[in-house]
Amino acid sequence: MSVKRLESLKDLADVRTGVDRLLCATHEEILSGHTTDIYFLKTTELLREAGLLGTPISVEIFSRGDGVFAGSGEVWTLLSAIASKENIVLETLDEGDTFAAREVVMRLHGSWGAFGMYETVILGMLASATGFATAARDCVVAAEGKPVICFGSRHVHPAVAPVMERAALVAGCSAASCILGARLCGTDPKGTVPHAAALIVGDTLEMARLYDRVMPADDPRIVLVDTFKDEAEETLRVAKGLREGVLAAIRLDTPGERGGVTAGLVGELRWRLDKEGFGAVRIIVSGGLNPERIRLLSAAGADSFGVGSYISHAVQRDMTMDIKMVDGKPIAKRGRLPGLLDNPRLKKIKL
Repeated sequence: MSVKRLESLKDLADVRTGVDRLLCATHEEILSGHTTDIYFLKTTELLREAGLLGTPISVEIFSRGDGVFAGSGEVWTLLSAIASKENIVLETLDEGDTFAAREVVMRLHGSWGAFGMYETVILGMLASATGFATAARDCVVAAEGKPVICFGSRHVHPAVAPVMERAALVAGCSAASCILGARLCGTDPKGTVPHAAALIVGDTLEMARLYDRVMPADDPRIVLVDTFKDEAEETLRVAKGLREGVLAAIRLDTPGERGGVTAGLVGELRWRLDKEGFGAVRIIVSGGLNPERIRLLSAAGADSFGVGSYISHAVQRDMTMDIKMVDGKPIAKRGRLPGLLDNPRLKKIKL
């Protein structure tokens, strides 16, 4: 993608403003440097005047806390787009790797003119994706092998939703509901229909029959059973009312006003389904799940988990970029160790 990069303060006139646009940055704006902090553009001006834009530098990135690493794929895409004829070497952990506090997760070799102005962008990409991935891994670990589906798109800005869902998949979630997020990982989005479908149709069983009639044959018949009636009553009504053996799973998303999804409710449904000969019907739970609740509901008989807010509300992992080498000489600001820190887990990628 060909873009015009910000080179000086005079170029700020090219940054689009106005009310006739969405507030999220476009790909072109990100690649042009419009989302960086102004002080990096000022640094570019100073170094150009001093003839130092092409001075070789090496930088290292670390987080103050531990976590699950994600976002390097997007950083690679950014650098590939802006590198032009510049020689940039990227060293990075693999996405999905766990890391310790202050461990070097990424290293860049090049020059300030090649990538320096994009520090804000690079750190933001890593901080967001890593925060989401860390929260998602918490849920995956709690589920102990049972599927976890990311349902968090409604809780974040739509520009960020694909980042979050992709990070969740990197961290081990089995599926994501956001269409673009799933597609960016080369997989299909997963999800049944919401309460809205049952409310408009007017009856859960009729909606389930409609779903069975309209959806592709390979789409699992999963029915939300807490819209109108008692969940146990509705579950058996749907299981008996659909074609024999067609019901793959029921989903519980009982609101807090009715007590939410509890271990007791899950256990009762499992018992009733088994007793009525529907042992193959799985139980999917969602609604305010976190690792603790996942463990509790799993022990009661839940088979998979739709997680939204715990992942979407993840604490972003602060990332810091430090210059550690200038023109081949070790250097660092006060409080940091000059020179490159050893991390044999980093893998080198030349753009």
